[in-house]
Amino acid sequence: MYRLALKMLFGDTTKYLMLIMGLFLATFLIAQQSAVFCGLMMWTTSTLKNVPAPIWVVETKVQQVNETNPMRDTDVGLVRSVDGVAWAMPLYSGIQRVRQPDGSFKIIQLIGIDSATLAGAPAQMMEGNLEDLRLPNTVIIDELATKRLSKNPKDPNAKVKVGDIFEINDIEARVVGICKAMKSFTGGPYVWTTYERALQYSPPSRKMLSAVIAAPIPGRSIVETAQEIERVTGLRAFVNGGFTFGAQPHAEFNTNTIWWYVRNTGIPISFGITVVVGFIVGMAIASQTFYAFVLENLRHLGALKAMGASNSVLCFMLIIQSITVGIVGFGLGMLGTASFAYFALKNSEPPFIMPWPVPFIAFGIIMLICTFASLLGIWRVSKFEPAMVFRG
Repeated sequence: MYRLALKMLFGDTTKYLMLIMGLFLATFLIAQQSAVFCGLMMWTTSTLKNVPAPIWVVETKVQQVNETNPMRDTDVGLVRSVDGVAWAMPLYSGIQRVRQPDGSFKIIQLIGIDSATLAGAPAQMMEGNLEDLRLPNTVIIDELATKRLSKNPKDPNAKVKVGDIFEINDIEARVVGICKAMKSFTGGPYVWTTYERALQYSPPSRKMLSAVIAAPIPGRSIVETAQEIERVTGLRAFVNGGFTFGAQPHAEFNTNTIWWYVRNTGIPISFGITVVVGFIVGMAIASQTFYAFVLENLRHLGALKAMGASNSVLCFMLIIQSITVGIVGFGLGMLGTASFAYFALKNSEPPFIMPWPVPFIAFGIIMLICTFASLLGIWRVSKFEPAMVFRG
C-alpha cells in the first residue's frame, strides 16, 4: 500500500517537481540566510578573535568591542595593581586611513599592542617575524590587506608583500609580516603595530587608550579576576569568551557585542524577513500543489477506500508522500546551501557560519510545512465518500 503511495507520487512528475522546488527554495532561503546572519554577527566580534586576551577592561559605558571610549593611560597601572592579575597591557584599536599610490584612501582597523610583550599580537603568522614589529615604522597586515592595499586589487601579482611601504595618515608604514585574521565587520583589513606607534599614526587627542587587556594568575578564575578588576578600578571588565545564549556569572564581550547589534541594528529584521518569506513561499507552494495532487488522485484514493482501505491507511499514505517530498526537498536545499558556502568561504564573502542547530531547525520547519500540506489532503480524503467513485 505504501509502495503504491510512492508510485502515485512519482507518477505525477510535474507536481512532484513543483513540490520539490518549493521545499528546496524554502530550505535554501532559511538555511543560507541564517548562516549568513550568523557569519555577519561573528564578524562583529572579529577584534576579540584577532586580539587574543582573556580579559578586556574598557570604559564603563562601553557595550560592544567596536565602540570603545578612550581611557586614561594611568588605567593600565590601576588594572595591574588588582590582586589576581598576572599582566595587563595597553591596547589601541581604531579605524584609520591608508593612502594609495593613486591618491585614494582605504580604511583599515589599526591595532596597537605593547612593544615589550607583544600581548595581543596575531596568533597565526603567514610570513615574516613577529619580533620585527619592534623595528621603526613597521606594521603587520592580514591577508585581506595584501589585496585591499595593493596598487591593483584585481591583479594577484600586485599584492602587498613583506618589505612594501605605504602611508597611514601620511606617516610611513613598512610591512614586516603577514598574518591570518578574521575579517572586520567594517570590511577593512587589520593592521598591527606597537602601541606607541599607533598613537603616532592616529590623530592626537587628550585620551588615546582604547582598552586594557589582561590575564589572571595561574589557578585564578577569569570570571573572579574580572569581577575583582571592576570592584577595585570602577572600570568595566569583560571575559573574552565564546557566544552563549544562557545567563553567565559575568558578561562576555562576544555575547554583549552580538546582542548589541541584534538590539540596535536592522540586520536581524532584514534577514528575518527573508527567512519568513522562505517559509511562506514553501508553505504556499507545497500546500497548493499537494492539495491539487490529492484532488487529481481522489478517485484512486476513493477506489482504495471502496475496496476496504480505512481512513487511517489512506491518511498514512498521504503522510508518507509528504514526508518523502520533504526529505528530498530539504536534502536538495542543503546541497544548494553547501554549494553557496563553498564559494562564500573560497572568496571570504559573504560571511558564512552555520551553527549545528540551523540544519535541524530548517528540517523542522520543512516538516511543519509538509505536515500542514498533508493535513489539507487528509481533510479532503476523510470527507470523500467511496460511492462517489461509481457515479457517472
